[in-house]
Amino acid sequence: MQPMSIEDYVKKHCKGNPDTDPKQLRKSLKQAVQDKKNGEKCRRCGQEIWAIGSAVAYQSCFACLTGEADSSEDYEIKEVCWS
Repeated sequence: MQPMSIEDYVKKHCKGNPDTDPKQLRKSLKQAVQDKKNGEKCRRCGQEIWAIGSAVAYQSCFACLTGEADSSEDYEIKEVCWS
């Protein structure tokens, strides 16, 4: 995972998804980061959640949300980017 701040991710996401409410996305990201810090697990497989994906979809890990195993080119919020 590539670390990224919440603010940088909000800007990047909203640029590609102009209908997204940045305030709501920021709020969802902060909640997902807190959930990950608190040890929240993927509802499907039990692995640690992906905060960015969990903020825009549902609480899940990278693999369950994307169907991919390699997350090396994807982003995660830097304060919980330990994988």
